[in-house]
Amino acid sequence: MPSSDRSISRRQFATTAGAGALLMTSRRAAAQEASDDVAGVYRRSIVIDALANPGSMNVSWPPRGPLSQKQREAIASSGITAINVTVSADTFEATTRNLALWQGEADRYPALLSVVRRHADIGRAKKDNTLGLILGFQNTEMLERDLARLEVFHRLGVRIIQLTYNDRNLIGDGCLEPGNAGLSVFGRQVVERMNALGIAVDLSHCGTQTTADGIAASTKPPLITHSGCREVYRHPRSKEDRELKAMADKGGVVGIYFMPFIGQGSGAPTIEMLMRQIDHALKVCGTDHVGIGSDLSTTAIEETPEYLREAKSFVAARISRGISAPDESRPLFIPELNHSRRIEGVARGLQQRRHPAAVIEKVIGGNFHRAFKEIWNF
Repeated sequence: MPSSDRSISRRQFATTAGAGALLMTSRRAAAQEASDDVAGVYRRSIVIDALANPGSMNVSWPPRGPLSQKQREAIASSGITAINVTVSADTFEATTRNLALWQGEADRYPALLSVVRRHADIGRAKKDNTLGLILGFQNTEMLERDLARLEVFHRLGVRIIQLTYNDRNLIGDGCLEPGNAGLSVFGRQVVERMNALGIAVDLSHCGTQTTADGIAASTKPPLITHSGCREVYRHPRSKEDRELKAMADKGGVVGIYFMPFIGQGSGAPTIEMLMRQIDHALKVCGTDHVGIGSDLSTTAIEETPEYLREAKSFVAARISRGISAPDESRPLFIPELNHSRRIEGVARGLQQRRHPAAVIEKVIGGNFHRAFKEIWNF
């Protein structure tokens, strides 16, 4: 090749290299700007986890009870505005003790926790930078056959009640009950009374017929606080598209969980599995009817020997009671989101999939915030 050609070639290479470097710099800047945008969206949003716990969740390690310093630090750093915290137990007495525990923790740490009794309390929690505790049930056994207990629990601050767990109760059938009967006569009375009081009807663990009946019976938007899309991964804890669509048509919201029930495999669930679930829910339900219900503690899980031992015991006990769902022996968290700011991680995942900021705000809390306003009477 002549020297003049080599000279031209070198100049062209330098020009091309410079343009490439400029392009790379521009892309890095754009990525940083997008990251900053997500951080800004997260800071300004009402962020709601429709099923979580400030202490231990699912596996009782660390042991349940008053909050530890590590748990308090995780709450403070989470950026979450409010969570639906489970206070239910098998009996009336045990349930009231759980209610007293969280009321007491809120009294003990008023700069950290607040109890949500009315819709305005969520906005106040955002303004005051506290974690709002929405007191909720995951079963109705403590009601026995006494409808009047609904008013008692409402006065004590309960704002969300899931009609069944995985098995059968007096109200209806859970998702693992082979009979798949729908709401009982008593169950319909419970839904009617909950609507009148302003307690959200939660259908998360309910069987398919109970879910359908609950949606049809409720005059307020029905919620599915923590579940997934069965069309994405066939699992009894998740919901069929027809159930999700019916719920959305009545103004409700589904919270997608972080459980191993969101995708196939032998290991932990992944953020990619979670994003596929959220995308499908958005497609079926629309952007106004999808949220997050992680089913986790606000504190990251540490797989210590003690935790792993408790996890094994947890699953074994559930199997013996007939309430263990498939995949429960897999890790019960998404490693990439195993930190206190996990919902900000969801926001970043949504942004990477080119969802606009307005949709991200709805998914990370805005939709549940709207639904609570429509459900609660004050």
